[in-house]
Amino acid sequence: MICHKSDDNSVELVAEFLKNNKVVIIPTDTVYGFSAIACADSVQNAKNQDKIRKIKGRSETKPFIHLISNPQDIFKYTNQNISNEILNFWPGPLTVIVSNKSDEKQTIALRCPNDDWLRKVISLCGDAIFSTSVNLSGCDVLEDEQSIIETFGNKADLIVLDGDKKGGVPSTIVKINDNSFEVIRQGALKI
Repeated sequence: MICHKSDDNSVELVAEFLKNNKVVIIPTDTVYGFSAIACADSVQNAKNQDKIRKIKGRSETKPFIHLISNPQDIFKYTNQNISNEILNFWPGPLTVIVSNKSDEKQTIALRCPNDDWLRKVISLCGDAIFSTSVNLSGCDVLEDEQSIIETFGNKADLIVLDGDKKGGVPSTIVKINDNSFEVIRQGALKI
């Protein structure tokens, strides 16, 4: 199914697909991304990630970014102290890797996107949503609507169109350490 971000009911439609454990392709403030809900049910959570990996042809278990609707939501997922220096970049193209509140030995990557529409979708879902760039594993990120439809139109449950994103740059990724941070990937936000 295909819809447009500008459609009157697009927020509700996308949230409904996500809440029903469907894989959607959505425009973000950086590039188009595959998304599925990051639900509390760990079995369903793993199934949702596996669906995206299968579509991308991604065999590794590299974790996905979790998109959140509000900067303060980061504290639902971590007990780490996050400086205002970092939080002031949100909403925006910054992904933050922190220790996972549910398992301090694990990390979780979180981002609060700078797109009101997307944050409304996430808020309606009631949970974070997974995000990873729209491409086949090992290939360039797809930037235009036609390529996305041709490549994934029969694989994703829903594609939300919002024009081509030529030259879109993925988010910058930083890892939070005790009293500092480390840049893992320099992206759209220059740090």
